[in-house]
Amino acid sequence: MAGEWTSSQSASYVKPREPGRGDAWAEEAGRAGKTGTHRLAEVTECVPPELVAAALRLEPGDLAVVRRRVVELDGLPIELADSYYPLRIAQGTALAEHRKIPGGAPTLLSDLGHTAAEVQEDVSCREATDVERATLNLGADEWVLLLARLTIDQAGLPMEAMLMTMKAQGRHLHYRMRTT
Repeated sequence: MAGEWTSSQSASYVKPREPGRGDAWAEEAGRAGKTGTHRLAEVTECVPPELVAAALRLEPGDLAVVRRRVVELDGLPIELADSYYPLRIAQGTALAEHRKIPGGAPTLLSDLGHTAAEVQEDVSCREATDVERATLNLGADEWVLLLARLTIDQAGLPMEAMLMTMKAQGRHLHYRMRTT
């Protein structure tokens, strides 16, 4: 379908990258003949939303590091992505610094001893907020697609909770699962 953007590589976003490779988003967009990048908007310690705190198994009031990004396709914003990390993992690392991470966060997390063993994703939709409309260049009646991803490490501990707010128009999410 013309103008449709398909993402079928969720697993590639949680796996560490080989040295010298760029991030998974840039590679996925490149395979489609497009340019994908992200703009780092904010990196800070915060009390995460209740849903995120529960997913990360934080106590009420505990802090996490959040990395807020605006994801772009061919220079246009298509997604807001907020990644939350428990302080026990992120504090004192590049995750807590306002800069891009070579190979992406999964590569750094793997170097820190946290490799994704399980990923849970939840997809929903709702009407866009005023801020989302402005940032994503949405019309007054447009909705957004929400994807919440929880990544759990090999020790069974949550290592990242990501909240993605995406333009719904033209988006197609494709999942392929093995049962073996």
